[in-house]
Amino acid sequence: MDICAGLSVNESQEQKKEASKKPLIKKVSKKFTIFSLKAGVALLGVLVILFIYFDSVVLSKFEVDDKWVLPAVVYSRPLELYPDQRLSLKQMVYELNLLKYREVANPKDPGEYAVNYKNSRIVVIKRPFAFPDAYEDRTALLISFADKRVNQIINADTKQELSYVRMDPVLIDRINRIDPKEDRIFITLEEVPDELVTTLLEIEDRSFYSHLGINPISIARAFVKNLMAGHAVEGGSTITQQLVKNYFLTNERSYSRKIKEVIMALIMDHRYTKDQILEAYMNEIYLGQNGNAGIYGFGLASYFYFGVPVSELSQDQMALLVGLIKGPSYYDPWRHPDKALERRNTVLAVLRNRGKLTDAQFTQYSSRPLNVIARGSMNYTKTPAFMGVLKHEISSQFGPEFLSGNGIKIFTSLDPQAQAAAEKAVASELDAIEKRSGKKGLEAAMVVSSWRTAEISAVVGSRTPKYDGFNRVIEGRRQIGSQVKPLVYLTAFNNGVHMGNLVKDQPLTVKLADGKLWQPRNDDRKYRGTIRVVEAMARSLNIPTVRIGMRVGINNVRDTMQKVGIKQDIPLYPSILLGTTELTPYELNSMYASMATDGVYQNLTTLRTVVKDGEIVYERSSGRGKRTLDPRDTYLTLYGMTEATRIGTGRRLGSEFPDAVLATKTGTTNDNRDTWSTGFDAEELVTTWVGFDDNRSTGLYGASGAQRVYAAYLRERGINSLELKRPEGIKFVNFAKDGTIVEDGCNAPGLVVYPVRADKISQVKKCSDLYAPVNTDGFEVKPYVPAPAPAEPKPAAPKSQNGSVFDAFESFLLNN
Repeated sequence: MDICAGLSVNESQEQKKEASKKPLIKKVSKKFTIFSLKAGVALLGVLVILFIYFDSVVLSKFEVDDKWVLPAVVYSRPLELYPDQRLSLKQMVYELNLLKYREVANPKDPGEYAVNYKNSRIVVIKRPFAFPDAYEDRTALLISFADKRVNQIINADTKQELSYVRMDPVLIDRINRIDPKEDRIFITLEEVPDELVTTLLEIEDRSFYSHLGINPISIARAFVKNLMAGHAVEGGSTITQQLVKNYFLTNERSYSRKIKEVIMALIMDHRYTKDQILEAYMNEIYLGQNGNAGIYGFGLASYFYFGVPVSELSQDQMALLVGLIKGPSYYDPWRHPDKALERRNTVLAVLRNRGKLTDAQFTQYSSRPLNVIARGSMNYTKTPAFMGVLKHEISSQFGPEFLSGNGIKIFTSLDPQAQAAAEKAVASELDAIEKRSGKKGLEAAMVVSSWRTAEISAVVGSRTPKYDGFNRVIEGRRQIGSQVKPLVYLTAFNNGVHMGNLVKDQPLTVKLADGKLWQPRNDDRKYRGTIRVVEAMARSLNIPTVRIGMRVGINNVRDTMQKVGIKQDIPLYPSILLGTTELTPYELNSMYASMATDGVYQNLTTLRTVVKDGEIVYERSSGRGKRTLDPRDTYLTLYGMTEATRIGTGRRLGSEFPDAVLATKTGTTNDNRDTWSTGFDAEELVTTWVGFDDNRSTGLYGASGAQRVYAAYLRERGINSLELKRPEGIKFVNFAKDGTIVEDGCNAPGLVVYPVRADKISQVKKCSDLYAPVNTDGFEVKPYVPAPAPAEPKPAAPKSQNGSVFDAFESFLLNN
């Protein structure tokens, strides 16, 4: 056989075999192509579905009016400056420190000030602030002080003298009702300094404005470095990816989570502008922990670490905040100050190496200490008792769910100067009282209000003012004791009793409707015989007060109590004349405020203005209610209270502040369980309670307990002397020794002068009659004695216009 022929045959067979394989390969290839196509289509479909799904997630969760639930922000009153205002240089500096203004040698920027203590002057660069009624820009002020008052205010730029300026208010607190684990202050990109944006982008995402939401080069570089190191040493996430992870996802370390992050970052970059993404990031990034609440965003972190708004951050402070992004716990400046300092300087070094800082600037900023504020203090004044009153008022005014809303700013009446003085007075004076008395565990409550406006200036609910617990101001209901007596005398003045009249201070027994005998006693167990009404009032004597109250009618006294805002039921028992009614310090302060404004009752308030979503939803009305008391009666009552400061239970205050006029009233309950004090000056009304929570005896009186705390407050706060404006119908008249009114122009010895209601003068004695025999048993004020008429009846004292309480209770006086 021919070999070639054989090869040819074999080749032919191989060709046949190959030929037979080609249809199979084509068939398999065709199937693979179809499979690949289907797989590609399926994968594309999955990706499309994923993009559609995650796009809907982004839109539903991010494209809303309120991206975050923001706590309600609560502000104090703005400090109002005007010439002759009661404000010392020391107090001005205190206010600036509350506002976290920075003392510097040469103030230039908002939030800075310089003090010249020698010349009593201060230069302040006032921050801009959006008040509810208007936005006010920065202002440079030169303020001089004299005798603990503002002397002059000058615009340091224009040299113009100013008659009025208001500082930005102090941030009191933030109320987070929805998610107490997250806290933030929302800021817009326009509020953020350019230097902070630069620092953030240089450290976290240099190509932020050029990439599409992800940076493949950064991801690859980080992957290689982490692989070589054997652990994570560098992250490749862009700012957009970080925002997606923080806002939509969890910290789970998985490929599926990373895929979601990449897809959603691409969607975010497509849907929103770079500035929108950057603004959201700056409000969302986690930067620390304050107790149970996380600190989110640069707006709150700026306050949390440095106590200033983000617009006032210095470059070294910005570097620390940006550096914290890498690990807020690891670089915590309070727990790990060395690590935090090293991290801050690393950030500053990156800025220098990339030409964003000069060598001189780097040296300047890196040499500074961290200068963080006390942890958790931010610039909050921490007034839990005041906040308790505020929350109660908001709930009553707007409903319990109001604070769940977003964008709420609450402007209150809190005066940080008054609050500081009240807290110091309570804490220091209780220590001093305990040291003298030897009794421990005393508690206190204090309410300071503006009696003209019924606005609350300060609240202390405990001897530990920062304690957020039982708020005695609104929860501590106790008997008010002699605090009720001014209302007894006010009722008496309305019923024709005069200050110069006489009343007996002698033992008294009252038989009650149930047959029991009630024998009131004076606190000192002494009797003074016949005295004038004004002395009985000033010295807060029990027996004369009961006699007068019974004379004018307990029902009339009760009516007066209701006219000044006491809403609870008041039983018609004689003991109410000595203060068995139970009130809180808040209610008692409100009662006296009503009396000071002639019974034009207004509920005490902490609120001035409430803003929600940029709109004013509440503003304190300046309108007054209907007058329920006669101004002549309230004038006489306050006059009597100034006499108490001069010669009566408040004489310790009178001797300590001899050049000031104060209207005061003390109060003590049975067994010295509760001690009270209330006082007026020209602006403020202060009510103070001191006692034990378990209701045991304090061994103190109002003058030796609560009023000492009030005195401590006045020493710290200062006094604006009370000026009583005499209403029409009040006349100063002469009173003789027998308590009768003597004609004008009489200069006989022994006369005293007191104001009276002119319309209540029923009889005037001539000056010549003063030398006639005097019946010392005949007073104008006599207790009503229902008894059988004697053989030769004497003229009975008239009943009060509304009838006698004895008719209702079948009670009577056994001793006249």
